[in-house]
Amino acid sequence: MVKSSVPTALPIQQIVGLNSGPKLIVLGAVHGNETCGTEAIRRLLQELEQGTLRIERGTLTMVPIANPLAYQLKRRHGDRNLNRSMRVTDVPQDFEDRIANVLCPLLQAHDALLDLHSFHTPGIPFALIGPCNNHGDLQPFSRAEAEEAMALRLGVNRFVEGWLETYAQGVADRQARGAAASLDYGVGTTETMRRYGGIAITLECGQHEDEKAPQLAYDAVRHTLAHLGMVTDTVRSPTKESEIIRLYQVVDRLHPDDRFSRNWRSFERTERGEVLAHRHDGAELTADKDGWIVFPNPNAQVDQEWFYLAEASQRLAR
Repeated sequence: MVKSSVPTALPIQQIVGLNSGPKLIVLGAVHGNETCGTEAIRRLLQELEQGTLRIERGTLTMVPIANPLAYQLKRRHGDRNLNRSMRVTDVPQDFEDRIANVLCPLLQAHDALLDLHSFHTPGIPFALIGPCNNHGDLQPFSRAEAEEAMALRLGVNRFVEGWLETYAQGVADRQARGAAASLDYGVGTTETMRRYGGIAITLECGQHEDEKAPQLAYDAVRHTLAHLGMVTDTVRSPTKESEIIRLYQVVDRLHPDDRFSRNWRSFERTERGEVLAHRHDGAELTADKDGWIVFPNPNAQVDQEWFYLAEASQRLAR
């Protein structure tokens, strides 16, 4: 790549209300091929400029393209996956390190994060939420109720928990078999935000090419602004028919010839004993309990996450 073609800046738009209030940050294109958030943010910026949307209180910060190199390349990452290892570093080694050095302090200066994403296989939109309140070592948290209240007003009824502990076990499994594995345990935007004391939700708005995804992303930002009292829009009632799913295992691809038993869709139901995939040597991978297959990626790289297994949770039962 020609050096001059590498982005040298991160565009950020900020609107500060004249009355004090919450500080919300919205991210688009953390993964460069997930552009629904970018489209939604640009629409919101146009409305703010025209005056059809007004921030009455608090601060709204929007980053339409959080990873400009990945966006320019029209792929998930630039040099690496920004949303698996976020940290401030004095000696940045790649483009995503430089982006993280800007994003981390920006997140720390806010109270809430809405990170807008999409996914590659067909499925319905969902929100990834953090842990219950806890004092553990991996991801201590004390604002679960506030985060849940925000999540329930995004316009989706499927919620997923268990990300970080599942990914941490996946990292441990990689280390045990001698594969390279980051010690950051899958820490991305939302995990970083929670470590700074804020609340954070990743909203998966639909398949990459789904024409409805940008609208869902836009509506979610509007609902969040109303919920936080930053605009005068009517506050959306919380979703009543919620389904929450807990991730409990990540399965890595170990060989280029590992293959799925069929073309799985994310969140397809699975039955205990059902064959999900085949290793290159013919070994079968089966579901150990009734549940779901989540984030199946037929193009996964070797020693990277291939698919997740999930089970039902009663966390948001009302």
